[in-house]
Amino acid sequence: MSYQLWLGFMLACWVISISPGAGAIASMSSGLNYGFRRGYWNALGLQLALLLQIGIVAAGAGVLFATSPWAFLAVKWFGVAYLLYLAYLQWRAPVQNIAIAHEQPTKSAAKLVMSGFLVNMSNPKAIVFLLAVLPQFLDLSRPQWPQYLIMAVTMICIDLIVMAGYTGLAAKVLRLLKSAKQQKIMNKSFATLFAGAAILLSLVHQ
Repeated sequence: MSYQLWLGFMLACWVISISPGAGAIASMSSGLNYGFRRGYWNALGLQLALLLQIGIVAAGAGVLFATSPWAFLAVKWFGVAYLLYLAYLQWRAPVQNIAIAHEQPTKSAAKLVMSGFLVNMSNPKAIVFLLAVLPQFLDLSRPQWPQYLIMAVTMICIDLIVMAGYTGLAAKVLRLLKSAKQQKIMNKSFATLFAGAAILLSLVHQ
């Protein structure tokens, strides 16, 4: 993987990770209920699931993309369409209150890790998303598993940083989301980020 290709992937990871989703909500819930130091174990569980999902994608898509340029193009444009679809959903997302379940502050670190793991693994769209995005950044002239490893480390490190922000600043984030106007602005901002990521993806070549 060239430096330019990795840089594009790294920027895409920031957009993907910052975009609010189930993992962000789980991190905010843990931060509110257990504080940063204990609640951050949830983020480690999220990353274990992400690592497993990346392994699934790498094991199933490597040979296909090495031998079929048509498959590369098909998934590339599928990825562009999927990102645009997410942008559309985010743009049209209704304003609503985000419910955070308040649990007893006795949950162990192991249970928080397992909770985070289940949040990510129970989302089938995550694997579809990774399958649509990760192969676009492969250099097919080089071994693929080391490249998937680089992408996994990059994505996990960035997601750990972002989830630390969601965990530590949960109360402030929720206060911002209580305003209907601010929710609309946030929805449209993330929709724009998804659309921008789709445009960047459309420019990637095999």
